[in-house]
Amino acid sequence: MGPVRLGMLLFILTVSGTPKEEDDNTERLPSKCEVCKLLSLELQEELSRTGRSREVLELGQVLDTGKRKRHIPYSVSETRLEEALENLCERILDYSVHAEREGSLRYAKGQSQTMATLKGLVQKGVKVDLGIPLELWDEPSVEVTFLKKQCETMLEEFEDVVGDWYFHHQEQPLQHFLCEGHVLRATETACLQETWTGKEKLTDGQEKTEEEEEEEVTDTPGHPKHDPEEL
Repeated sequence: MGPVRLGMLLFILTVSGTPKEEDDNTERLPSKCEVCKLLSLELQEELSRTGRSREVLELGQVLDTGKRKRHIPYSVSETRLEEALENLCERILDYSVHAEREGSLRYAKGQSQTMATLKGLVQKGVKVDLGIPLELWDEPSVEVTFLKKQCETMLEEFEDVVGDWYFHHQEQPLQHFLCEGHVLRATETACLQETWTGKEKLTDGQEKTEEEEEEEVTDTPGHPKHDPEEL
C-alpha cells in the first residue's frame, strides 16, 4: 500500500463536505471566545482542586511594634490565586486539536480520534505522510501554541478582573463573569454554550457516537472494510 496523506484520511474520517470545507475545519486559529473559555475552565478547575484545603497562612511579622501575625485561611488567600495562575497558560499546551469535532469542542485534552487513527495505521505498517517526522506528531500544534499565547495576553489584560472575581464574585461562574461580562461582546459568546456530549452532529441532523465514527473509518462508501491483517 502506498503512503496515505492527511487530506485523504481526513476525508475518510469526515465523509462529508467538500475539500474546501475540510480545509476550513482542519486549519484555523482559535477565537477569542475559545481562548477565554479554556482560560476560565483551567483556572476554575485548579481553584476547585485547592478549595478544600484547611491550611491557615500566617502573614506579617512580630517586630518591635508589637503587631501580631495575621492568620488567613489558604482557601480565601491571595496566595491560592497566585499559585493557581502560575503556569496556567502553560497547561494549555496539554490540549490537542480534535479536528473531527466542531467549534470549541475541537480543543480538548488527550489524543484526538484523528491522531489515534493515524498512529493505528502506522502500527499496521501503512506509510502516513503528514509532512513532519513521526516523533513530532505529539508536539503542540500551531492552533494550540496560538491558544497559549492568547491565553497569556488575555490573562495579563484582565488580571484585575480575575482578582475581582476571586475576592468578591465567586458565586458566579468565572466563565460568565470574565468572558461574558468583560472580555466578549454579546455577539461573540456562542462558543460558551457548546458542551461535549460524546456525540457528533452530522450534516443531515443525525448523530453518531465515537464508536460509530471509528467503524466509519474502515467501512465507508467506496472504502470497504479490511481485516487488520490485510493491511
